[in-house]
Amino acid sequence: MNRLLHVWIALSVVVLTTAACEDSSRPAIPDFQEMDDPAAPFADWSAVDAEPHASFASIDCRYAKSQPPALTARQTCRLTAWRGERVSAQLLVWSRRPVAEMTCQAGTLRSESGSLPASAVRSRFVRYVMSDEFACGCCKRDPRKFASVLVADMLDERPAMALDSCTVRPVWLTVDVPAEAAPGLYSAPVTVRCDGTTLPLTLELEVVGRTLPRTAAWRYHLDLWQHPTAVARIEGVEVWSDAHFDALRPVMELLADAGQKVVTATLNKDPWNNQCYDAYADMILWTKHGDGTWTYDYAAFDRWVELMFSLGIDRQINCYSMLPWNNELHYRDAVTGEWVDVTAEPGTPVFEEMWRPFLADFVRHLDEKGWLSKTCIAMDERSPEQMEQAVSFLAAQAPQLGIALADNHNSYKRYPQLRDICVSARQSVAPEDIAARRAEGKVTTFYVCCSHRYPNMFTFSDPAEATVAAWHAAANGYDGFLRWAYNSWTADPLRDSRFRTWPAGDTYIVYPGARSSIRFERLREGIQDAEKIRLLREELRGAGSGEADEKLGRLDAAVAPFASREPLDSLHERLAAAKQLLNEL
Repeated sequence: MNRLLHVWIALSVVVLTTAACEDSSRPAIPDFQEMDDPAAPFADWSAVDAEPHASFASIDCRYAKSQPPALTARQTCRLTAWRGERVSAQLLVWSRRPVAEMTCQAGTLRSESGSLPASAVRSRFVRYVMSDEFACGCCKRDPRKFASVLVADMLDERPAMALDSCTVRPVWLTVDVPAEAAPGLYSAPVTVRCDGTTLPLTLELEVVGRTLPRTAAWRYHLDLWQHPTAVARIEGVEVWSDAHFDALRPVMELLADAGQKVVTATLNKDPWNNQCYDAYADMILWTKHGDGTWTYDYAAFDRWVELMFSLGIDRQINCYSMLPWNNELHYRDAVTGEWVDVTAEPGTPVFEEMWRPFLADFVRHLDEKGWLSKTCIAMDERSPEQMEQAVSFLAAQAPQLGIALADNHNSYKRYPQLRDICVSARQSVAPEDIAARRAEGKVTTFYVCCSHRYPNMFTFSDPAEATVAAWHAAANGYDGFLRWAYNSWTADPLRDSRFRTWPAGDTYIVYPGARSSIRFERLREGIQDAEKIRLLREELRGAGSGEADEKLGRLDAAVAPFASREPLDSLHERLAAAKQLLNEL
């Protein structure tokens, strides 16, 4: 375990509260040293005076740590939101001289008709993490052979920070608009203090007369794959212990708050053949007895699902996998007490011998728990030949179970019975097929991974791409979005997002200590947009008037360009204009 994480675990957890109303349920991350900026030697601060500066800046840009920001200073920022919506702003603080203590405090948003709760505005420092480049996409990576770049991403909960000389520190402001807020224009002071220097700014919020449903009512099918074992390693606790589940809760609460619908569960040993930094720990323990019978211990599986359901992540349980990437399973031999590894290729006798008794017992167990109708046996990027065998076997042995597939073979038409189909971003599903599946209560989504440059959520990606993912789903008619992984953390995730394979940031979108990121906040923003699009379309289609038809045409025209699988020209301007239309309509 790296030195930083040893320090983190050794320190007692102290909850820090700030004037921006930090969530006190999340453990504080002790301060740490960010990695050196490779671009620092090339920075030129000669044109910047010595005193600290502060300005609002675009949320679509990751500002370099060691370069003076190229922007026109703005002391006022205006946001527009529906009631019940979360919106974000970013400000920058930069200085040629060092600052021992920098704070950022947002006041109460007030309007002529009243004020929002003080807790509505939240301020977090943006921390820098090492990243790399897309380059060859899904390939093994030697950091010496790839460009290294320090990027702004993690949102850190702390009341103050130091500012090194000739550096920039972004601050992320989040506004959660109450559902009962009165429409109108609100304003709040934002005060940046750098030692003895005070830098005043103003945040304005226009609340429009529309209401976004609460998160639990969102229909967007979000499926970010969870990795419980990574949390145990970072926290230094035993897997599936009480301490582990205590540590999992705040991390998964963050996911639930984004509208997550699916629980990621495993059936046997690591279904992805240890591709992550941490192997997936068994959730179900298989034991074979001397007389050839089997028993299955569901204790960890049950507790994990119960935790996720208690947070509101209860639409679906996707269980990986009958087709693990190396087709390897294992079980405990009750006679010897040893673990036995078995290669179980689909269509072979050993495959049937292993899976037939398990499926029968698993169906029984799920039925007793009341989870059977929500459970899918899930497969990830398996060949059509293997899928055909697995689908046929499940139909014969456990027809009560749903089936889910992340499909990168453009083979979805082969399996109309699959409850959950997620296609690669480089593939497409015919609109009539999506409509037919939706009418049958089946889900159709898309996914991105290490092979997809756009729209993606690497730590070096344009932040707007995380928002565009939901617009891409809306433009193509998909029900939502899948991505691995939510929290498959690297060796030193607070400082270095690079991994031995795949572009940096591919393996996680939130940070230890249940800390959000620019990427995660922008992803959630896009999901809110998708819900707005859905609500407006339903309303306008049902209005039956010429005016409604005209508005629907404008809406569809604004959404349509985001169906593109290639980056759009003037992406930021297009997205801003389309978002403005959602508020106008």
